[in-house]
Amino acid sequence: MATFSAADGLILLLYLFFVGGIGFSLRPYIRTSNDFLLAGRALPAWIGGLALACISIGGEEIVAMGALGAHYGLEGAQLFGVGAIPAMLFAGLYMMPVYYASKARTVPEYLGLRFDAKTRAVYACTFPAMTILGAGAALYVMARAVTALNVFNGLFYARHWPIDAVLPVAIAIPALLVLAIVLLGGLTGAMYSQVMQFFVILAGILPVVLIGLRNSGGWAGLKKALPGYMHEWHALSWTGSGPLGLGGVGLCLGLGVALAGSAWCVDFRLLQTAFAAKDAGAARRVPVVAAFIRIFLPFVVVLPGLLAISLPTPQSTTTITIENGAIVRNTEVVSQAAEAGKGIVPAQADPASGKPLKDAAGNTILDYAAATPNLLVRYLPEGLLGLGLAALLAGLMSGVTAAVTAFTSVFVRDIYQPWIRSDAADAHYLAVARWTTLGAVVVSAGVGFAAAYLGRGVVAVALILLLVNTPLFATFLLGMFWKRTTGHGAFTGMISGMAACVIHYGLTLPAGAHPGLHGGWIAVLHRYPNAIAQAAWTALFGFAVNLIGAAAVSLGTRARTSDELAGLVYGQLPPGKGTKKGWLKQPETWAVAALLLTIAVNVFFA
Repeated sequence: MATFSAADGLILLLYLFFVGGIGFSLRPYIRTSNDFLLAGRALPAWIGGLALACISIGGEEIVAMGALGAHYGLEGAQLFGVGAIPAMLFAGLYMMPVYYASKARTVPEYLGLRFDAKTRAVYACTFPAMTILGAGAALYVMARAVTALNVFNGLFYARHWPIDAVLPVAIAIPALLVLAIVLLGGLTGAMYSQVMQFFVILAGILPVVLIGLRNSGGWAGLKKALPGYMHEWHALSWTGSGPLGLGGVGLCLGLGVALAGSAWCVDFRLLQTAFAAKDAGAARRVPVVAAFIRIFLPFVVVLPGLLAISLPTPQSTTTITIENGAIVRNTEVVSQAAEAGKGIVPAQADPASGKPLKDAAGNTILDYAAATPNLLVRYLPEGLLGLGLAALLAGLMSGVTAAVTAFTSVFVRDIYQPWIRSDAADAHYLAVARWTTLGAVVVSAGVGFAAAYLGRGVVAVALILLLVNTPLFATFLLGMFWKRTTGHGAFTGMISGMAACVIHYGLTLPAGAHPGLHGGWIAVLHRYPNAIAQAAWTALFGFAVNLIGAAAVSLGTRARTSDELAGLVYGQLPPGKGTKKGWLKQPETWAVAALLLTIAVNVFFA
């Protein structure tokens, strides 16, 4: 159990005060709906890049990447490398110029301009639902991590409050802060708060990593303590699967193209930071700046998992001493789950009996999500634990804030304005945006509470995101780079791609899982080594079916003329504005440097 002191409480209160103060300080500058929803399209690239980097390591990612490190070792860093950086650079260099030239204010609006209303409607209806469910899941995941630290237990016991209320309070407080930031400061407040939170995350987690490495004997000591965990690029074998369960095809196409492309190239929750840039050149540079930062982030969020798994496993011990001629026996008892774990990563325990859970093969199921929170308790002394908790909250709030602002923009611009009331004054849309923000936060908190009491809600949300969102990247690729693509083709591809994901998922299962939320509800035709491999191949199947279906239907239907596609496809963009002169100032130069640096860093640590 963590010792949460008054100094820790002061650090946490100061963090909450400054985060909340950002929204209040920016309120006078929010005069129009464009100010509220797109920050007036006036922010520089470095603000957008830092905000995007912070969103990419939201609270659930901090916990999940630590869990991945504990489970797979530095193979988990590939989700930050192959699974992100190439897609980020592609989005910045080739997709953001089209988004910006089209004058679209949201990703669904671009679909409407490029194709037709029905294609826009599919994404405009599915994206808000996925976003709000994801925000609720993030609230629950991080609230669970906070409660696992037991930092608030002493406060609740001292005031005779029910201990079961810790989890709802841990959900409600961040939700209220997100509401204050966005309601008062709009997207500008959200992005400035994300910049501050990025540095809070580094300040809270980086010292733990450095202390843990020192206590492990440095990099060499950690490699000696974890043989087999430190080979990052083993999964690049084209014929072998590797610890991640991915061969070269699954890694490069499934993870690097289908999954990464659906996140970094079409997810408005991430792209809105670039949409808010002051010009087309700044919009291109936002993902490039974030990619440079992300190169080094795996060693902040993945390494805690390896450090946690490398520590001695707690065991119940008995010591016998003689004091004043009397024999004194002291017994320190740890839980069955902790004893059955590995390092300070405990086993998952049955809620009723407390006994460790086992999978279908009889192996103990470890609670890898506890890796990073337990490491914070282990290495942060009293007085600095509040900084670690602030880092967890910062990651949580950055992701939830991005989800709420994206939901609000899409609802107002793609649902309310075109379909409900298109003739209102701008002040009306600003008021609608504020009320939508309130509703989004309330619903997100409700989803978090539901996930807390249903138990499997997070798995269901991840499943919805996988089956609905991943096939869409093919639609955008064809729309931006092939003038022949039609609205009927795009619509057919989207629907068929989603259906392909559902069918593939229903016919496959990860090793050790039972049919249900993890797949196999139709029949079990194939078992993947783990859920990561299943997700990557599901995304790849959906992407391929979308691509083929959209292309086939487009060839049989009438395409729009070149004049109608001006500013909507990559080959017909207006002359660039805002691009800095000189090769050192070109985004392409820095994108190549980012790719080379990514390769160098991974080769060095391999």
